[in-house]
Amino acid sequence: MRKVISTKKAPGTIGPYSQAVEVKGTLYISGQVPLNPDTGKLAGDTITSQTEQVLQNIRFIVNAAGYSMKEIIKTTCMLQDMNDFAEMNKTYEKFFPENPPARAAFEVARLPLNVKIEIEAIAAR
Repeated sequence: MRKVISTKKAPGTIGPYSQAVEVKGTLYISGQVPLNPDTGKLAGDTITSQTEQVLQNIRFIVNAAGYSMKEIIKTTCMLQDMNDFAEMNKTYEKFFPENPPARAAFEVARLPLNVKIEIEAIAAR
């Protein structure tokens, strides 16, 4: 059974996709950009502030589905500039202090809204 997950605590989608979809105990979280759900504006212009907002948005979606951040098993980080990798890691590890999920990170040519980072995630029970 497929269940669409949506929460107003994270920004609404900016295209024809769901914030997350759960199938058989696995939660697939769409790529999140650093939009503040309260203001609809970007959360600053640094990789630190943007990574923080993206991971907070993911946390709200995960929690809305009844999961926890500890159940995230895989993330994919898309960076506008790989020179931001080390700084992004400092913020990222605050959200995953123990047993972090598997991860891939890529530099991409461009991201929606010209943000510095987008992260998608998968959680499982």
